[in-house]
Amino acid sequence: MKAETVASGLVHPWAVAFLPQGRFLVSERPGRMRVVEADGKLRPPLAGLPPVAAGGQGGLLDVVLDSGFAANRTVFFCYSEPGAGGNSTALARARIAADQSRLEDVKVIFSQKPKVASSMHFGCRIVEARDGNLFLTLGERFYRMNDAQKLDNHLGKVVRITKDGAPAPGNPFVSQAGALPEIWSFGHRNSQGATLAPDGTFWMHEHGPQGGDEINVPQPGRNYGWPVITYGENYGGGKIGEGLTAKAGMEQPLHYWVPSIAPSGMAFLTSDRYGPAMKGNLFIGSLKFGYLARLELAGGKVAREHKLLASGERVRDVRQGPDGLLYVLTDSVSGRLLKLLPP
Repeated sequence: MKAETVASGLVHPWAVAFLPQGRFLVSERPGRMRVVEADGKLRPPLAGLPPVAAGGQGGLLDVVLDSGFAANRTVFFCYSEPGAGGNSTALARARIAADQSRLEDVKVIFSQKPKVASSMHFGCRIVEARDGNLFLTLGERFYRMNDAQKLDNHLGKVVRITKDGAPAPGNPFVSQAGALPEIWSFGHRNSQGATLAPDGTFWMHEHGPQGGDEINVPQPGRNYGWPVITYGENYGGGKIGEGLTAKAGMEQPLHYWVPSIAPSGMAFLTSDRYGPAMKGNLFIGSLKFGYLARLELAGGKVAREHKLLASGERVRDVRQGPDGLLYVLTDSVSGRLLKLLPP
């Protein structure tokens, strides 16, 4: 593939969504959201964002268009929300003004509980399911990793909510005393990539510690093990807990990496723009090694992995555009939006 630069000069861009008329909506981690014209020109940041706790891994993170955007101009975005006790991941709904200069009717529909004094592990990928409900990935904030195993908090969880922020009907813990009703699955570490598979199934990946990055397909009510089981180890070496990689009642990952690639962004290719061999492949960015991973799947498992765009630039997001091509964001103080052209 050849990477063509669509836009440059983006400051730590985190997510890209596709607006009508070939425009793009890009979030920048320091707390800005801006429209990028089809010719790559950066428009001024949108007004109307709520306060953002930018710092470390925190800031303005994912942004997605509502499935009814053409009629309602609604977007959803998640960010690190300041508040009593520190900060946490929040999900907001807003409408883009007709002139695309500001956000209107901004409403926070979900706030992760509790707030924690940490600048790490916010998770924060949003996926709209085919039934119109929203999945949101939530990190365990690093220092509170044991809370990923408890159901009385949102740390280290995937939540599933309606577009108004209510627990989605059919959630697994709605009727369980002491459990938060938004929770879909638990035992996660820090997910910075999530997407729908071609069959509508929700997929995600998550950062391991030192090794043990995982791809998971979260099922309702299931426990994905962190920090009890992991294929990683403590930073600098040494076992985490009992050093287990498996335990009864805890799910195994669909795939894992040792050493870590520090994954971010995730997209299935459903078009045939790159030929039949790539259709249905899964694409994931690597922050650590600076490449785009192309994963061939067979029988629901990863059969082969290929490394594309091995330029060393941190790959933060990857999405399939309306034109069927893949678009990538590189994460730096002068990040780029790239379009991947067929060979």
